[in-house]
Amino acid sequence: MTDLSEDLRNGYRRLGTSTISDALDRLKIAGQCVGIKPLDRGSRLLGRAFTVRYVPAGIPGTVGDYIDDLGGGQVVVLDNRAREDATVWGDILTATAHQRGVEGTVIDGVCRDSDQSLQLGYPIYSRGHWMRTGKDRVIVDAYDVPVTIGGVRVAPGDLMVGDADGVLAVPWARASEVLELASAIGAAEDAIRTGVLGGMSLAEARRAHSYHTLQTPKPS
Repeated sequence: MTDLSEDLRNGYRRLGTSTISDALDRLKIAGQCVGIKPLDRGSRLLGRAFTVRYVPAGIPGTVGDYIDDLGGGQVVVLDNRAREDATVWGDILTATAHQRGVEGTVIDGVCRDSDQSLQLGYPIYSRGHWMRTGKDRVIVDAYDVPVTIGGVRVAPGDLMVGDADGVLAVPWARASEVLELASAIGAAEDAIRTGVLGGMSLAEARRAHSYHTLQTPKPS
């Protein structure tokens, strides 16, 4: 897996998920993970997906020791089929991931031991937090395979971006294209704000910078 270049890393760090979301809409990319929210609204997340898919336990198995092989630049992405009755992430995983420099965790499901993540400042994005273990309830089905997170297909290595408003997935092959368009949208919105602060009406400023079409899908 290729690491993020400094240009990509710095570019995405300058943008909020709202701006990136508009770029995804314009490019007709479904990347906004519905219902997946940060434990801490101050969290920021940026890194490439290491995916794990869970299934209900029916045979002996494990909830996974994958964390020992991960490190900086990676985001753990766990597909637990939106289950909220069995967790797949807790304090031991949080402590280990934080020590190894993992960028954060995204779960289509819930985590537990949430205080540990808040104390360490380790970013977790999930459907919520609850205490009941996933052991004997779910097992790992596969690693490094496409998964579904909040209705979005996430492939291994896709770029995960999160902030206070949620998390989204950017297909790795289109990460530069999305960044270029999102940066242009962000610049247009900055110009609208500057115009309003300089005395223009909001309607004038929006019209001058084509606000209402910034996210409109490009013609095929």
